[in-house]
Amino acid sequence: MSELLHGIFIDVEVADSVAGDAELAKKLAEVCPVDIFAAGDAGVRIIRENLDECVLCNLCVDAAKAAGAEGGVRIVKLYES
Repeated sequence: MSELLHGIFIDVEVADSVAGDAELAKKLAEVCPVDIFAAGDAGVRIIRENLDECVLCNLCVDAAKAAGAEGGVRIVKLYES
């Protein structure tokens, strides 16, 4: 049986303190060019199968900062550069 691996190179972390913010979730879903975020009534959901499509543009980090949630979204490189 094959196992799907997601987030081999990149992980995205959303702080618990902002994960339930529906407005921020909409903004994250809007700005991400590779659809890592989905917005719902309960807040943001990360679409794990899209993680390694991340282009490190930081638009999600900037959106969180602009919404007053600096540090609310982090992009984590799972590799040595």
